[in-house]
Amino acid sequence: MRSTPTFARRLIPAAACVAVACAVSACGSGSDSRARTGGDTSGGGQDRQQQAVNADNGAGGSRGGTLDVVSNQDVGPNIDPGYAYNGIDLAYLSVTQRTLYAYEPNHADRAVPDLADGEPQITDGGKTLTVRIRPGVHFGPPVNREVRAGDVKYAIERGFNPHVANPYAPGYYGDLVGAGRATGGPIAGIATPDAHTIVFHFARPVASLVQQAMILPLDAPVPPEYAKPLDAKAPSQYGNNQVATGPYMIAADAKGKVLGNGYKPGSSLRLVRNPNWKAATDFRPAYVDAVSWTMGANPTVGARQVLQGSHMYLADAPSGPTIKLAYQSYRRQIVFSAGAGVRYVALDTSKPPFDKVDLRRAVAAALDRAQMRTVRGGPLIGEIASHFLYPGVSGFADAGAQQGFGFDFLAHPTGDAALAKKYMQAAGYPSGTYTGGGSVLVVGTSGSPDDLDAQIVDRALRSLGFKTRLRLLDQSAMHGLCGRPSAGVAVCPNLGWVRDFGDPQTVLDASFNGAAIQPEGGTNASQLNDPQINRAMAKAELTVGEAARAKAWAEIDRMITDSAAAIPWLWDKQPILFSRDTQCVNAQWNQGYCDYAFSSLK
Repeated sequence: MRSTPTFARRLIPAAACVAVACAVSACGSGSDSRARTGGDTSGGGQDRQQQAVNADNGAGGSRGGTLDVVSNQDVGPNIDPGYAYNGIDLAYLSVTQRTLYAYEPNHADRAVPDLADGEPQITDGGKTLTVRIRPGVHFGPPVNREVRAGDVKYAIERGFNPHVANPYAPGYYGDLVGAGRATGGPIAGIATPDAHTIVFHFARPVASLVQQAMILPLDAPVPPEYAKPLDAKAPSQYGNNQVATGPYMIAADAKGKVLGNGYKPGSSLRLVRNPNWKAATDFRPAYVDAVSWTMGANPTVGARQVLQGSHMYLADAPSGPTIKLAYQSYRRQIVFSAGAGVRYVALDTSKPPFDKVDLRRAVAAALDRAQMRTVRGGPLIGEIASHFLYPGVSGFADAGAQQGFGFDFLAHPTGDAALAKKYMQAAGYPSGTYTGGGSVLVVGTSGSPDDLDAQIVDRALRSLGFKTRLRLLDQSAMHGLCGRPSAGVAVCPNLGWVRDFGDPQTVLDASFNGAAIQPEGGTNASQLNDPQINRAMAKAELTVGEAARAKAWAEIDRMITDSAAAIPWLWDKQPILFSRDTQCVNAQWNQGYCDYAFSSLK
């Protein structure tokens, strides 16, 4: 099975985190010693503080009130739980829709039963997965009945309906018996022997990975008798009329329509309590009475409103000046969530000049990755990466943790001109500079700090003798070109990847498997199609057991890092802002968004 997600969720969004480097030097001498950060500064104080933040599960929060969420971006355009995939959507879907399993707050490696009534049973050598459905969970209005196993079955089957077109269903559920021909109808590999049991039969032993994928909203129950007429339309209208099972629901009219009521595209989203939710069936405390989401806010203005206001949270990545302001003057109102992804520079390995591994290693050796981090915010916003599996992902320790594999071309974060020259000579350029003629196309993202990172990469290329053509585009256009082999892009400086859950396959497979190269919309921007790596991935996909999988994918991480098909440079930490009287409990599994079911108001 192969993960084949879209860019919407897995690629790290652009985040303006410039001008914060002073926050860990002169600016970091403020009187508030309880700064809630996770920067990798000396002495370990902030690391201990981050550990304290990660231990906060919101226990004992005050009940009641409305949490006001401020955001520049919309939660759409498709709010259907069978389709939605990016982090901002998962933030509200995780409290309106109950999945079979869910992560506890501040943990990215501890999934607990949610809609499931206990741990799954894996049999038949990993080809069969059985889950019991928790009794007593009810749909919200207008359905108002108990959830049955058939509702989960229908939810997953509708993901294969082209009117829904779930982006990850083929990747995680594609090995279900009969899924290859599925178009929204019954899938032979899903059985419901009784109202509270669902059994999955796979063609290959992939049950352990699918179990982990059950934290995603595709398996949130959908009532067929209500949703089928909505799914018959193209596109499905279920998202605009969705039914909740979690502690909250999108406000709707009597017929269940949320569009124009609780959700007004580009304007607002309002979550209210689900009257059919029973606290005894759920591990979430659901402290607040409502969540009111305002969209389209000016990022700078919205951030200041949050810092100076009451009962508010910023759902966007704050700008660099805002982070600096918060760190200096509102230090108790900012946290940095670790495990928010890995950033890297991709080099096109499929054609000259970067089809030569030593040439790619020369670029890695020359690149000032520390400066790339500095323009984003310095140590506060992440650690210099030495490989691709990042903290919080299984296999990180097997891959050498922070130290990595010890490759010399990644040993000097500020760059090593002498070593870069040696690699250029090994690539066939005796002078140590590129003399191949022509120019290379570098496509980056416009807007600070991404444009600054792209320029640093461009300067490193020019220092090695390359003639470059640097194009800075909006993020969507950049991803479109970097995912298209025919576009002729040699270098993509502004790429990053976010896990779906802690298994290392979700980080490496779609980014570097040759099967992920597509004519349009591919996720392998390096065009890496190494037979040895592909075979290792195919074997690792079927490896059973967390420890064995961690070891197998760590070895693949080593192979990819050694190939220099991409240059890892940052393990992200997501900055989060909230008001002084708001207890934001961190959803570390989801890039650090506040977990609305555990956060509370003071």
